[in-house]
Amino acid sequence: MTPASPPNTPKRAVLRHLRPSDLRAAAQLASQATQGVINITEGVHQSVRRRLGLSSGASDEQASGLTGQIYQGIRGVAHIVGHGLDGALAKLLPLVDDPATHPEASPAREAVLAALNGVLGDRLQSFGNPLAQPMQLRHHGATLSLEAGALKAQLGEQASPHLLLLAHGLCMNDTQWRRSGHDHGETLAQALGCTPVYLRYNSGLHTSTNGRELAALLERLVAAWPLPLERISIVGHSMGGLVARSAVQVAREAGQCWPGLLRELVFLGTPHHGAPLERAGHGVDLLLASSPHTVPFARLGKIRSAGITDLRHGHVQDADWRGRDRFESPDDHRVPLPLPEGVACFAVAGTLAGQRGLLADRLMGDGLVPLHSALGQHDQPARRLVFAKDSQRIVYRTGHLDLLSSPVVAQQLLRWLAPTV
Repeated sequence: MTPASPPNTPKRAVLRHLRPSDLRAAAQLASQATQGVINITEGVHQSVRRRLGLSSGASDEQASGLTGQIYQGIRGVAHIVGHGLDGALAKLLPLVDDPATHPEASPAREAVLAALNGVLGDRLQSFGNPLAQPMQLRHHGATLSLEAGALKAQLGEQASPHLLLLAHGLCMNDTQWRRSGHDHGETLAQALGCTPVYLRYNSGLHTSTNGRELAALLERLVAAWPLPLERISIVGHSMGGLVARSAVQVAREAGQCWPGLLRELVFLGTPHHGAPLERAGHGVDLLLASSPHTVPFARLGKIRSAGITDLRHGHVQDADWRGRDRFESPDDHRVPLPLPEGVACFAVAGTLAGQRGLLADRLMGDGLVPLHSALGQHDQPARRLVFAKDSQRIVYRTGHLDLLSSPVVAQQLLRWLAPTV
């Protein structure tokens, strides 16, 4: 008999953060992944047959005859197993997954869900998977109600005329603004007397999709705010800055009220013109597609989410991606969108280097985002983002995530957002 694992094993530690609803969602995801693997296997089979000059069957991707029947049989079994697991777990959920017994989610579980949504969030939502993260506005770790009476009770005396919204980046969530014991939102709230509200969203969706939903949520939040709002400031880290830019544009086009209260928009390591890692991912797609034997495996690279592919060039509008295959063209199809007029915009760019230079500016950056992208600089004048003088700050020897805990960044935010006398 195999001895029981001790309570402190990594396996047990992971299981402590799982809920039955997670298992149901994972079973659904695993079933869908199994179907994908079957498709890839059949695609390789067909590629080899074509290479040998044999009949490829009913189509380039699917076999015919006895071989085709075998693949269809495997798909059928996977489908039945998937639905069987889903049905069994569905009956258990009401008995053992009462939300009242889980008033607070574990930080580890929330971090894993945020990462999963960043990579597969668009697929999770399209499949109706319970792991798909809904957009929420949060304060002190709790989701804010958008009903006036309930919101007033939640905020109490912490409601102020100055709303500070903080938007996280790809594969992250609102709790991860706290890093190394520091939270920019808390620091600014104490110094400026503002009310910090943290955005949580599915970062695997298109940036413009999240921007549109954020614009609508902010309109409802402003309408329900317990006292008259005088000022809104937004701080966006990484992708969060793109979502914020998108939200402002959508809200202005729709004639919403909240952009009239927006005074400052701060970007921390935001890839305004994209990130090299996503462009490298697109290069892998092209490489896999270059050989008939590896073409089926190109599907693996195409699993990555719409949110990730939006980072190739920094998409913020529907027109940047709509009507195009996001895996096909490496070209920049963005419609140029300047910084919003009438809003004080600021940018912080990190670099791992100790000083500026070609390597630091074009290649290294903060490890994920090059300096020129974070600063809005572009070789094409129409695409450049024009920041006012003294509205940009480069922080040296600082990585992408270290922007969240940097004392230099914290002091710079205070200087930019402090009320002018």
